[in-house]
Amino acid sequence: MNTLGAEDYGIYNIVGGITIMFAFLNQSMSGATSRFLIFELGRGDLGKLRRTFSNALTVHFLIAGIVFVLAETIGIWFLENKLIINPERMNTARWVYQLSILSTMISITQVPYNAIIIAYERMNIYVYIEILNNLLRLGVVYMLVIGSFDKLFLYAVLVLCVSFTIAMIYRLYCARRFPETKFRLGWDKNVVKPMLSFSGWDLYGNLSRTAKTEGVNILLNLFHGVIVNAAYGIANQVQNTVFNFSSNFLMAVRPQIVKYYAANDIEKMQRLVVTSAKFSFLLLFIISLPLIIENDFVLHIWLKEVPEYTIVFCQLTLLSNLIIAMFNTVVIAIHATGKVKRVSITIGSIYLLVLPISYLLLKNGFSPIIPFIVNAFLTLLGCSSYLWLLRLNVPQFSIMRFFLEAVIVCLSIAFVSSILPVYLHFSMDNGWIRFILVTFCSIILVAMTTYYFAFSKTSRNEYMKIVKKKIKSFFL
Repeated sequence: MNTLGAEDYGIYNIVGGITIMFAFLNQSMSGATSRFLIFELGRGDLGKLRRTFSNALTVHFLIAGIVFVLAETIGIWFLENKLIINPERMNTARWVYQLSILSTMISITQVPYNAIIIAYERMNIYVYIEILNNLLRLGVVYMLVIGSFDKLFLYAVLVLCVSFTIAMIYRLYCARRFPETKFRLGWDKNVVKPMLSFSGWDLYGNLSRTAKTEGVNILLNLFHGVIVNAAYGIANQVQNTVFNFSSNFLMAVRPQIVKYYAANDIEKMQRLVVTSAKFSFLLLFIISLPLIIENDFVLHIWLKEVPEYTIVFCQLTLLSNLIIAMFNTVVIAIHATGKVKRVSITIGSIYLLVLPISYLLLKNGFSPIIPFIVNAFLTLLGCSSYLWLLRLNVPQFSIMRFFLEAVIVCLSIAFVSSILPVYLHFSMDNGWIRFILVTFCSIILVAMTTYYFAFSKTSRNEYMKIVKKKIKSFFL
């Protein structure tokens, strides 16, 4: 944002958000693609796996075409007639919009390739390519600094180039390593129908999440302009960057949860759901705690110009992240069953409430902070509902066990480990010394409380044996 400026960053965020909103079809189908590929691999049916991949890719090509049509009709009308953008930047905004459409279409057709890598649990490859992706995006920022073109236009072009490069690397790797990814155009009803049924019911839930995220962005634009959109974009960037630490962990866990369900081993599935929920939250919390407390300092170090409301947007977004992280494994377990009709309607309806409530409050003069508060409350309500919905699909699942072993443990660790960092924040002057002390104390306290509260006595003893063995081998 330092390079683009608050106005251009806000324009990129709101214009790109239109194409993302039209990609709700892809989000539904990506969940179905991942679930069915992992399920067939778990059953060991490689012939069915090959057909599933080819048919999934065919469907994703179709979705990319639908998104293109929607974006070039409804999206163009909305861009030209509804968004509040400086007329001097409108022509550039149009170019950015077209480039964003191409980036979105590449992402849509990339889904089956990512899903097959996850199904085979090749997480090391995924990590290496994502590191390259981040390095290339740093290169984009450097090109903006030295480039003499319109920076907003240049940024959109370079982001498209990075997306295309990463997609090609994934596809070449899959072509070399997984014979079943050899694409054959086809439409096998026995394969496509269950996938479309799954994604069809999941469509409403994903549309609701997309509408919630991008709808709030549009509401902020209508009532407060592109500067607040810039603050919203920064908050989303922080959210996505931090959440990657937890989502990468979940990516490794997802195949095992689905495979346990496919093998009808419900006890192992529940144990993994509870344990993964706990550590997904704690991995995110150890990073989020110092960022929430010292958000003002971090943003002013990162950005030369911090748009109004950015700090509180980031803090509320990180809190919502923590709620989601605790219940994500429950969502994976629900998807493993393939019964998503009830969950989609229930959770989707809860999430959609963010928009009418936020609209009414913003229209009556409330602060732009209010959609984030409404979102946090409804996210908690929706995530809590997942437990009841999983119990309906899997009667053996114990809600009380999840509550005692995951929720209570995580909240206890969060409370105990936050006391000293919060005290240091309010008792010291703003600066590097306070930031370092708060960060150090947060990490140490979360690690210590996790060791004593999250691990059983048996696990702690086994862990200490491993540590002692490593220490002895290092000195001997």
